[in-house]
Amino acid sequence: MSATIEETTESLQLAELRKTSLREVRAHIDPACEQRSMPRTFGPLALDFALYAVCITVALSADTLWLKLLGGLGAGCCVAFLFVWAHDAAHGALFENRRIAELFGTLAMLPSLNMYRLWAFGHNRVHHGFTSLSTLDWIWRPWTPEEYAAASPARRRLYRIERTPWGCALHYLIHVWWTRMVRFNPGQTADERTRMRNNKLLTLVFALAASALAWTYGGGIAGVLCAVILPFIVFNYFIALFIYLHHTHPDIPFFVQREQWSPAIAQLYCSTVVRFSWLMETLTHNIMIHVPHHVNPHIPYYRLPQAYADLKAHYARYIHEYRFTWNGLFDTFRRCKLFDYEQRRWSGYETAPV
Repeated sequence: MSATIEETTESLQLAELRKTSLREVRAHIDPACEQRSMPRTFGPLALDFALYAVCITVALSADTLWLKLLGGLGAGCCVAFLFVWAHDAAHGALFENRRIAELFGTLAMLPSLNMYRLWAFGHNRVHHGFTSLSTLDWIWRPWTPEEYAAASPARRRLYRIERTPWGCALHYLIHVWWTRMVRFNPGQTADERTRMRNNKLLTLVFALAASALAWTYGGGIAGVLCAVILPFIVFNYFIALFIYLHHTHPDIPFFVQREQWSPAIAQLYCSTVVRFSWLMETLTHNIMIHVPHHVNPHIPYYRLPQAYADLKAHYARYIHEYRFTWNGLFDTFRRCKLFDYEQRRWSGYETAPV
């Protein structure tokens, strides 16, 4: 009975949001939330780079392996913080001038070995343009029971590993970094393709230079492992988990039929707000206060709390907000395996036809 009530409530809410334009939703956010502040833009960036430098120094110069590994683990966290800052730059939230945004965004994204232009192409145009419309937005797209049953044993195994807290990094590494950046060149003109190839080349040069320095000054292979490889792995876990939590929840649907989907549904109903401690939200640049960012990507990260307060005053009933807990995380991974797009229901692997 309760499940039926929940389904009816969801259907009514989605029907209401289909009649609401994203422009109407944005109108409830104070325009002052789009104002930029250079001290609040560069201050956190400087802190991120400073913390990264400290952790890399430990990873390179520590005498014991466990301390070098600890430095690499901390560096990976800092790489994720830098990436989130670069993410805002790529949206045009931090600078009016695109060249300045690309300059600083590229610098902040290089430690993650991501390619600014290629990442922005897929993220800004596809993910933000068609959030949770799974025919176009492929990030963390859930399989149906029928798709799972039809896949090869190797692909099913990989899918199962990706949808676990300890294997989620593979999703970002394979489907975003490798497939949509390293192997992808979406430029529509020769000039665009050249610029994107140059972006790849710059990232490759950075990776090789960082590896050479780590080998020389960090004790050979141990230096490369702790100062380059480990931070990259930790970053992939951070970002994969962030993106997963942004749009995956037992109560959040995905869509394949465009007439059932709308921008307001995608950005309000299919995005989340996951609250952490003040320190964690500060270090991660409020990236988990995700609904206002999706409603208006031009809002700088330091104004997202205010923008969210504005949205919540009018649209609280549509927003999925909760406080992060480890039990909640494991429960979401446990429940969100396969998705029936017609019934808009999550299920486990046991529902796949034999």
